[in-house]
Amino acid sequence: MASDQAIDANWMIPSMSADTASNSHTSVNLPPLRVGFVLLNQFTLAGFAGLVDALRLAADHGGRSRQIHAAWTIMSADGEPCQSSCGAIVSANEGLRDPVNFDYIAVCGGNDYLGSAGQSPVLLRYLRQAAAKRVRLIGICTGTFAIAQAGLIGSRRVCINWNVLDVFRKKFPRISAAADNLFVDEGDLITCAGSTAAIDLGLYLITRHCGHDKARQAVRHMILQDIRPPRLPQPHFYAALDGALDIRARQAAHFMEQRLDTPPSIEATARYVGISSRQLERIFHMSFGISPKSFQRRLRLEYGRWLLKNCSKPVMQIAFDCGFADTAHFSREFRALFHQRPSEARREGSAREPPPP
Repeated sequence: MASDQAIDANWMIPSMSADTASNSHTSVNLPPLRVGFVLLNQFTLAGFAGLVDALRLAADHGGRSRQIHAAWTIMSADGEPCQSSCGAIVSANEGLRDPVNFDYIAVCGGNDYLGSAGQSPVLLRYLRQAAAKRVRLIGICTGTFAIAQAGLIGSRRVCINWNVLDVFRKKFPRISAAADNLFVDEGDLITCAGSTAAIDLGLYLITRHCGHDKARQAVRHMILQDIRPPRLPQPHFYAALDGALDIRARQAAHFMEQRLDTPPSIEATARYVGISSRQLERIFHMSFGISPKSFQRRLRLEYGRWLLKNCSKPVMQIAFDCGFADTAHFSREFRALFHQRPSEARREGSAREPPPP
């Protein structure tokens, strides 16, 4: 554990498998899924609303919102209303309630992840108390910063929103953090990228505790096509940028990554970063050893290979999603880089052992 996380070992989250019964205090009179939400200053509204609304729509029939099959309580460290990053103010139901009343404590963060929100002594003590009482923790968006600040992650792997991944790694260098999933479940700790990924996390928890039918009920009410798997990358396929010492190279790579289906020109990418195309060429060669055009092509093909191995989309659709005009072009470039056909990559993915539910 990093020195900036040093803390009494007694506060570490105890080991607990994901399929362990919710808690010893569970009663047949209580809903099978109970979540306590802790809102931090400047929390992201989409992440909080996505998760709580998924619970609400599964909790009752017809969207009536009675807390029958799922229950939730909205809390803040001081019990006062909390302002979201968009300016909307949400009133907490109460202050920090005894964590044993919940199966999960979800910490919803946002823009104030480096400010006082995640460093409140009251909040940190509460999270450690929840961990000591074997209540599972959830980090939504930058809520994971607060859990890390409390020293409760240890060797677990966490999911961080790609937009703040570099900041998280710098602040907590010994924590294994990545942005190649919508959320990561370590059994006693779940971390989520936030935004719409919180909906998928909610459906995941509903399936586990309330059953598949309740999850499908929420899907129908939310007008969703399906439940996305947690292993889906965010927002597309995160580039390995550890070697990029120049911040402009990182910014350019992120810009390319967000537009895999409609690749920007090198000139447009250079304008986005605020430098000339020639300068962009130079810093890419210094940072990655290849040209911006080659980096962009590899990024698109890496994403295509991931799709081939992890989803059932037709190859033609995958080619379009990766910004290629047709299947032949995609297949030709794919073979040149990976020395195999797209169909062979798909068979490799099919042959893998299926992931646990």
